[in-house]
Amino acid sequence: MKFVRNAQSHAPTLALTSMLDVIFLLLCFFVTASVFSQWESEISIQLPNASTAEEPDRLPGEIIVNLAESGLITVNGQILSLADLKTRLSRISKFYPGQPVIIRADRSVRYDTLVGLIDACRAADVWNFSLATEGEMKEPEGSGAPAPAGSR
Repeated sequence: MKFVRNAQSHAPTLALTSMLDVIFLLLCFFVTASVFSQWESEISIQLPNASTAEEPDRLPGEIIVNLAESGLITVNGQILSLADLKTRLSRISKFYPGQPVIIRADRSVRYDTLVGLIDACRAADVWNFSLATEGEMKEPEGSGAPAPAGSR
């Protein structure tokens, strides 16, 4: 009986092509997500000052609701009415209970407008919300120019 011996031996290889595709897609996702989160905080709203304000860690997937002085509500660059915001938040809270929401209200917004926005969050079963603030202006040592302390 004659055994055929295969002279070629193949070393096991790792398929890097699919792994590189996955890494590239993850990179695209995180770059896109960071750009969108930056746009939300660049909307020109003058936040009120708070002496205890500090720079927070961003939570993944948090919703930023901007409330302008005129009462205009924007989320992800879209202008929404209070009823539309309540509908959107109730759909989100149904699938993601405990979803964090940050309310960035202008410092000159009417109090009843802000309370209406908070009431819409509570009616949509969103209880994990916070109000964004800026830190009080502090003078750095050795300089006459004030510097902000932090935000939210």
